[in-house]
Amino acid sequence: MENGDGSVAGAGAAGSAGSLGLRVGQAVFSSASLLFMSVGVEFFSYTAFCFLITIMGLVIPWSCTLAMIDVYSVLVGCPLRVPGVMVIVVVGDWVLSILSFAAACSSAAVIDLLLQFHGSQCSPRFCGRYQLSAMMAFLSWFLTAASAIFNFCLMASFGSVPAMA
Repeated sequence: MENGDGSVAGAGAAGSAGSLGLRVGQAVFSSASLLFMSVGVEFFSYTAFCFLITIMGLVIPWSCTLAMIDVYSVLVGCPLRVPGVMVIVVVGDWVLSILSFAAACSSAAVIDLLLQFHGSQCSPRFCGRYQLSAMMAFLSWFLTAASAIFNFCLMASFGSVPAMA
């Protein structure tokens, strides 16, 4: 896909079919992480699990909103190339990527501790679901980081971005 200046945008840059695939994947994996974690009522006892649920709850609407914009861009054939909007998308992706990684890592660490030191407090049924939730959160983070990198590269291809007043 070409930018307005003739340079080629990344395959996963905002407004492309690749970006739509990344956004749908983010929403699916975040939803799965949220569902696997929230099946047990025991997760409220651990701050890392509550943090994971909060962050996945933020990633889902963010990804779905940008997926709708991508659907519109793909159907109309007009990619999203407004520098001010792209800055918001890039910053949002980076912030959610960092928070998703932190939540996935902290949840995985708590699950590891529960399995090693308090195996009797975490039933295999719940610990297995918590592990699946952390795995889905890592997959969601990977897709969010990929979106952030693609869109950052697209921003860099704009050249000089006009200063926002």
